[in-house]
Amino acid sequence: MAICYDKLFKLLEEHGISTYYLRQNKIMGQQTYYNLKNGKGNLGTETMEKLCKLLNCQPGDLMEYIPDKE
Repeated sequence: MAICYDKLFKLLEEHGISTYYLRQNKIMGQQTYYNLKNGKGNLGTETMEKLCKLLNCQPGDLMEYIPDKE
């Protein structure tokens, strides 16, 4: 996958934000989190907006583009 969300998971850990918190506050569902963690999903703009507000960051702070190896 060309988009990597490792930055997001690092920020969540640094801020002490759990998957339980994300679910309870309707920021991100369990399945979305699981898919992102396993490189199979992506973030919608609504979820990205909620995360940026929660973490006080920009979308580029949550993800990065990694080109496929040719």
